[in-house]
Parts: sequence; C-alpha cells; structure tokens
Amino acid sequence: MEVNLKELAQFLVKAKRNTYAGDRGKVPPKDVERPGFKELKFSEGEWKYRDSYTGFYAAPGQEVVRFKGVPVWAMAYSGGMKLKDIGNEKLAKQTFDFLKKALMKVDVSKPFRGPQLFDEGPFRYYSLSKGDLTNFTLHEHIKYKGREVFSQECIGGLIIHKNDGISGDKVI
Repeated sequence: MEVNLKELAQFLVKAKRNTYAGDRGKVPPKDVERPGFKELKFSEGEWKYRDSYTGFYAAPGQEVVRFKGVPVWAMAYSGGMKLKDIGNEKLAKQTFDFLKKALMKVDVSKPFRGPQLFDEGPFRYYSLSKGDLTNFTLHEHIKYKGREVFSQECIGGLIIHKNDGISGDKVI
C-alpha cells in the first residue's frame, strides 16, 4: 500500500484540530473501541484518525491513523498534571483549555503536538521533539505563573507492516 507522507502530515493537522484541540469528534460511550476510555475520531476520504485516552489528571492514550483501513501511523502519550496539583480541578481545567489552544497551533512540519513555544496569559507551553513524522519522541510541559503544572511524554511514528518499505516521501 502506498502512503504519501505529506498527505499523512496534512491529515494529522486536520484531525488534531478537529478532535481534542478543537473540542470535537467525541465518540459516544456505547461506540468506543476500548471500554472505559474516551475516544475522539475524525475522517476524510480514505483517512481515519482515532484518539483514545483514559483518566483526567493523568490521561495516557494513543492516537492511530488508518489509510484505506490499514493502520499506518501511531502515537502513544502519557503524563498529566503534576502530583502537587492533582485534586485542583479548576487549575486542571484551565490547563487543559490552554493545552487545547496550544495544540490548535499544530503544524505540518511537526504534526505530533503543539509548537515549540506558546504563551497566553499566565500559561506557557513548551514542546521539544526529536525525529520526524516517521519516528519521533516528544516532551511537552506547561507552566502556570512560572511553575510547571503539566508534563507529558509522546512517542510515535509510522507503522511499517511486513511487506512495506519506504521510498522517498512514501511508504510502499
């Protein structure tokens, strides 16, 4: 199967802006693939995206992109509010609302999460990644009034099946 990496990056940006970051794409609890998880989905043509996570203060999860029904890209993430702030629902909601604003800034050059730096009011988002769409790691954190209140680790990249290979900007 041939997958164009530029198309994948463009689709990821749309999917992320139309799910968690955009506060859209919620899957009804009766239709989730993983009971006990919250799921968000987005599709466009042959592309399908699903984000599945559980928890609130700490909410590990996984994003998967399928092309023509075949999983081609995935990202796992884990992290959340700092221990000191667990139980502070107001701060957590403010932090997650700010996180969504940062994630709306996702770009095709690094379509995993938000920008390297984003500020708004007392909040500051930082993202440091290594690698590219095909294979990456990422650490993100949020500071509130200069104090770190949230951090998360992400890892992901292409899913390459037994008979797949990479040629230029395509998985074949």
